[in-house]
Amino acid sequence: MNAENVHQDIDLAAPDMPREPEDVVSEPAADFHDESEVPAADALSDAGSEVPAADALSDAGSDVPDAGSTAGDSDAEPAAAHAEPAAPPAESAAAHAESAAPPTGTMSAERLATKALEARLLGGERKLRRREVAAGAGLSLLSARKLWRALGFPNLGDEDVAFTERDQSALSSIVDLVRDGKLTEEAAISVTRAIGQMTDRMVVWQVEALVEDMVQKQGVPDAVARKRLVSELPNLIDALEDMLVYSWRRQLNAAVQRLAVRAEAGLQSSEEGREGDEDDAPLPLARAVGFADLVSYTSLSRRMNEKTLAQLVQRFENKCAEIISVGGGRLVKTVGDEVLYIAETPAAGAEISLALSRAFTEDEILPQARVAMVWGRILSRLGDIYGPTVNLAARLTALADPGTVLVDSMTAAALERDERFVLVPRPAEDVRGFGEIHPVQLQHGSGRGLVLD
Repeated sequence: MNAENVHQDIDLAAPDMPREPEDVVSEPAADFHDESEVPAADALSDAGSEVPAADALSDAGSDVPDAGSTAGDSDAEPAAAHAEPAAPPAESAAAHAESAAPPTGTMSAERLATKALEARLLGGERKLRRREVAAGAGLSLLSARKLWRALGFPNLGDEDVAFTERDQSALSSIVDLVRDGKLTEEAAISVTRAIGQMTDRMVVWQVEALVEDMVQKQGVPDAVARKRLVSELPNLIDALEDMLVYSWRRQLNAAVQRLAVRAEAGLQSSEEGREGDEDDAPLPLARAVGFADLVSYTSLSRRMNEKTLAQLVQRFENKCAEIISVGGGRLVKTVGDEVLYIAETPAAGAEISLALSRAFTEDEILPQARVAMVWGRILSRLGDIYGPTVNLAARLTALADPGTVLVDSMTAAALERDERFVLVPRPAEDVRGFGEIHPVQLQHGSGRGLVLD
């Protein structure tokens, strides 16, 4: 699909127009939009900071009833949410009689707590249908659905009363950026998708951490902890929201510092030892790209129970995050037993890589790690990084011995005058996609190396 078609498809700046009924069921695909629906939440929240708690809990495997069921599910008739509970089958009548179900027409304490929490998170009771929200923002339903999908919300039916006035305000906020010419439609979709994906992962992570804490402190089963969390969350919301906004502002400021001047300085420093015809030459950012991969993780995980495996994974990620941040780098992502990170200079990348290798070698619980780092140019998109530099770092990681750090010959050339590092050439290797390369083992030289508090 070309760019012209994309604009015709979304057209966020266009006013709402009458549409044929079949638009409710189908819509044309667009390059910037996933065809699959990710049920992260079922109502548009305010700029990503207001997340329906009941939906997040259910994503994490909770037994808490869906707080949005009164709004109706897209796969069910709206009236079903208000129907009386079905009579229990005859064979379970005794068990049903013994349960603590409230009298007909009343809500359980858990249900009331969930409803109150939802109203607080969503900014009020759900009173609006999707067409009403779209019209209030001056959008076609198709355009509104594009933004909701970018945030990770599932489809809802025309009669589902699932939205609040805050949903309409949030929709208007992003659309106004397009109408005012501050963002293109493609950029608005991309920024919105970043908010949706990051907050979805963040909420699931936070819920799991809180549930695990309750299991350990209160000695209750996982399912019980998930139900109790609903009553605990109101005491945590304000602090968590404050920390979210604080962290976002600090991270945005750090990103600003990496822009323009520092980016240009990085490109200039990356010219040393290069001919200008390297595979990564057209890419815009100069970065040290590193991988750390735990040794024998697969076989270890097969012998561990759930609790021990969770502790190992958390210890691994926490240690990586701490070392990378102290070294001035950025943890790009963690995939199972492997972490991908970047730094702005070859020396910073080398210090982080050596510190990671040493930390896992000295750790009494975690196995050793294979580490590799390559200085080169990359493309940064969608919160991830791409390019030959990333691929070469991954290939070198597979070649490294446990407890060692490998770099390529060009990275070694950028570090050879630095007394903090010792470079030991290794035999040439034939690497898929790169041909013959000359790995160099990186070791500590003079100085203390990266010091953790």
